[in-house]
Amino acid sequence: MSLIPRVFGTGRRTNVFDPFSLDIWDPFQDFPLRTITPSGFDAETATVANTRIDWKETPEAHVFSADLPGLKKEEVKVEVEEGRVLQISGERTKEKEDKNDTWHRVERSGGRFLRRFRLPENAKVDEVKASMENGVLTVTVPKEEVKKPDVKPIQITG
Repeated sequence: MSLIPRVFGTGRRTNVFDPFSLDIWDPFQDFPLRTITPSGFDAETATVANTRIDWKETPEAHVFSADLPGLKKEEVKVEVEEGRVLQISGERTKEKEDKNDTWHRVERSGGRFLRRFRLPENAKVDEVKASMENGVLTVTVPKEEVKKPDVKPIQITG
């Protein structure tokens, strides 16, 4: 039972009785071209390059959190370069394909990722700490105390 004509690829149900087993047709699936994204990465790298990273500022520090499921801490690199640029990079390797295996669906992506963040002037770049737990990388960049200007009240007479 086909919902999309065969000329458009494999848009067919893998199980006629399961309405949610419809494979979605991808019109670019069969093109052998390598797609280059605006960032200069190829499409495989861009899939992982879109690693989502949250950056929040607390009174004490700048905290970066990145979801990196399936990666080990040895596969991730955290660096401070050019003085104030925090760089988070790594690589997720694809699972090795065995000629005897039959793949029904491949949705997890592999490739390299690289994200850079320019840190503000109040960042203590010598005290950066990183930890990884349950696939979430947390990078903490402490902040320097902002010295409040010494304010001296002046008595008004008259």
